Amino acid sequence: MPDSQFVHDAFSSIAMRYVAANHLLSLGIDVLWRARALEIVAEWRPANLLDIATGTGDMALDIQRELPEIQVLGVDFCEPMLTVAQQRGLRHALQADAMHLPLADDSYDAITTAFGLRNLPNYADALREFRRVLRDGGHLLVLDLSIPTGIVAAPYRFYLHRILPLLAGWFTGQREAYTYLGASIEQFPRAGAFIQMLRETGYSCPTALSLCGGIAVIYTAEA
Repeated sequence: MPDSQFVHDAFSSIAMRYVAANHLLSLGIDVLWRARALEIVAEWRPANLLDIATGTGDMALDIQRELPEIQVLGVDFCEPMLTVAQQRGLRHALQADAMHLPLADDSYDAITTAFGLRNLPNYADALREFRRVLRDGGHLLVLDLSIPTGIVAAPYRFYLHRILPLLAGWFTGQREAYTYLGASIEQFPRAGAFIQMLRETGYSCPTALSLCGGIAVIYTAEA
């Protein structure tokens, strides 16, 4: 499991360049992934939504802009990242540990987390904490990276472990953070295992939507 202090320090060091680096290294495809997630959230029509591990606010800002009727709160434990999110226009932000949210039980209609769950020290415990905050019948959406299957797997792994750290290191000055990225993607549960984890942590109706051949996956579930 990821080391929390390393994750905090790594993201703090790249906060100012994080958004541009993500778009560059994904060739802009991350924008399309979040757009698909936004469509799913729109179908749920929640009154309020918690975006956990909001980082520099990409997901929360998309929802705030496109679905203004939803009250959005972005939560992250990394203050430099939250500062960037607020500078970009995020209206409601809270610095907090996703493993121990300072929020009441059954207080949110929906929770999203994009590329963040993978960085938490215990996935199952995090999912249980998210479930505590969700109202019965509420919705969870997890967008995260994965390893594709088939003939794409080998070239993707070569890019992930050899090319991406070099490019990211040049762009951000923090190659170690992006070496960690590849390792964290490798250890994150694949679709079947994650679906089972959702069931075991109190969720119903889990689904997995593969994107770009499995490079990213959108998971949804009900509380």
